[in-house]
Amino acid sequence: MALIVQKFGGSCLYNDESVKNAARIIVEEKKKGNDVIAVVSAQGNTTDILLEKALRMGKNPSKRELDVIMSAGEQLSASLLSIAVEDLGYECVSLLGWQAGIKTNSSYGFARVKDIDTSRIKKELSRKKIVVIAGFQGLNEKNDMTTLGRGGSDTTAVSLAAAMKAEKCQIFSKIDGIYTADPEKVEEAKKLKEIQYEAMQELAFLGVKVLNPRAVELAHKYDVVIEVKSAFIEGDGTFVKESVQMEKMLISGVTKQTNLVQMTVSSVENKPGTAFNIFGILAKENINVDIIMQTEDVNNTVKIVFLVGEEEVEKATQLLENRGIDSEKIEVNSNIAKVSVVGLGIESHPGVAAAIFEALSEKNINISLISSSELRFSVVVNKDVADDAVKAIHKRFINI
Repeated sequence: MALIVQKFGGSCLYNDESVKNAARIIVEEKKKGNDVIAVVSAQGNTTDILLEKALRMGKNPSKRELDVIMSAGEQLSASLLSIAVEDLGYECVSLLGWQAGIKTNSSYGFARVKDIDTSRIKKELSRKKIVVIAGFQGLNEKNDMTTLGRGGSDTTAVSLAAAMKAEKCQIFSKIDGIYTADPEKVEEAKKLKEIQYEAMQELAFLGVKVLNPRAVELAHKYDVVIEVKSAFIEGDGTFVKESVQMEKMLISGVTKQTNLVQMTVSSVENKPGTAFNIFGILAKENINVDIIMQTEDVNNTVKIVFLVGEEEVEKATQLLENRGIDSEKIEVNSNIAKVSVVGLGIESHPGVAAAIFEALSEKNINISLISSSELRFSVVVNKDVADDAVKAIHKRFINI
């Protein structure tokens, strides 16, 4: 008898029938003789609705109170799913994060799991019960509710699988696995049977929303096998694990990010400390920066170009102005997208850059920035041609 952790995203629980479908999946696993822990997200867009309600009450609610209200959606899902499982004739118990022993730090809105006291979960499993746990939440050292950030239910599921030494952690959603590109945009996209942790983590950071990057990081650290699969289509999904059977393809995926903004700071003095003056204050305010390029400008000055998230651009601009950089020296371009190719050892594979440039050139797509690493090669293009860029690059590499 094995222990299986199953996580159901909001798209798997959006109405009564989908909740009942999730219950049937859980019961089928239980019928195999396995113990089952189910982790749930809030139904559909419940979290967004709760956030809107909070903002109607006050323009700047405290992070603590936001966590209290935003954790309520998972509580509803857990209870509904537990009731549906019981209706199928199986004993079940729903637990909130704190009842499941999930302990976090005090970073409201983006807390990290510090420890899990598994005694209550083990007690319920020993009674032959199915355990349904509200994801996305825990309890800090002040006994306050905390949430783990968007996609945090993935982190809950993987954390529990690691703590309970589960055989695997199944992540259920609408899609039936990890593809080499968005199958809704790229017809030739191929479903992967397996993918290594490093490549999956890179894809998750680059905008593939199937898995939370922190969850993949945890799975890698504790060697938790993840299976990404559909709650509505039968068959195996994609396994995320350490060692995989290498396929012929060089790439694991091509993806795009359209939620970035390119910032250009021109005519700043060319002297030691200039870059720190800009990026030091951004780092202090927890603003993530991506792809940095510095070039010589005129009259012994430099031009610095970098990317930030679109939600951070207003704050970043204000911080730079507060540092004494004139507003006319700051240019913001929101009509950009970052297109990335991910594959193990891609940087050391001869001809990758040339092949990407050739594919984009054939489609008349201009590149403004370039970045590469061991696992990734990224280019910045105009947002309106991002889908064309993904298709062109994917077509170039898919049969290699």
